[in-house]
Amino acid sequence: MTVSMDTRALLIQGIEQGLAQGTLQIGEAVRRLRVEVTGLHQSQFARMCKISVRTLVHIEHGEGNQTLKSLNAVFRPFGLQMGVVRVRRSLG
Repeated sequence: MTVSMDTRALLIQGIEQGLAQGTLQIGEAVRRLRVEVTGLHQSQFARMCKISVRTLVHIEHGEGNQTLKSLNAVFRPFGLQMGVVRVRRSLG
């Protein structure tokens, strides 16, 4: 799968915004980045990120208690890392 640099940047930006706004869970974001941006299978992507396929599957399914190191490993290829954001409180 080949996507242009512009399309790749827009996909990453949209996923990043979804995470920041809380409309996208981490596992779904990782799966979308892997599939839509890289087009890689889980085994290929896990190898690239230097994590086990099992760890990747757990991340994508929102299972287990993932380490910051593992999460950063899957976001790094996209120029992203885990961080802290201010919690938005509803007025009501």
